[in-house]
Amino acid sequence: MAILTNALDNLLGYQMRRATAVLMADFVRTLSDFDMRPAEITTLLVIAENPDCSQSEVGEAIAIKRANMVPIIARLIERGLVARTRVDGRSLALRVTDKGAAQAAEAWRRIAEHEARFRDRLSREDLATVLSALPVLRSAVEEGGSGDGQ
Repeated sequence: MAILTNALDNLLGYQMRRATAVLMADFVRTLSDFDMRPAEITTLLVIAENPDCSQSEVGEAIAIKRANMVPIIARLIERGLVARTRVDGRSLALRVTDKGAAQAAEAWRRIAEHEARFRDRLSREDLATVLSALPVLRSAVEEGGSGDGQ
């Protein structure tokens, strides 16, 4: 069987979508026994790193709309991973519970292994280039207002 040529291979978006699909499939597989969606894991990790943050701050940090944060936070609280504490008359702060801290630590350990599987395929220079280029591309969408982080 002949290998077909594919002009799509020269498109940045096409290559990024294919790479992202591989990365996300491995990420999901790596954390599959957590029974959590990637957005829930990401939210837990941000809260663990930023005790007493607000729900809107977490949403902004990971580019998730406010309305979409509500069920994510509710599920983390329901599972006993995150707790809300009242800061003042109206504001609520988020903090991981002991169970949430243990889960976050294990997630970070596994994510480090996941990251290494892909980082090790790149030279140090190529990795630095990719890590510096991707935020530039992301900011083009953020400045243009056509993306919502979902």
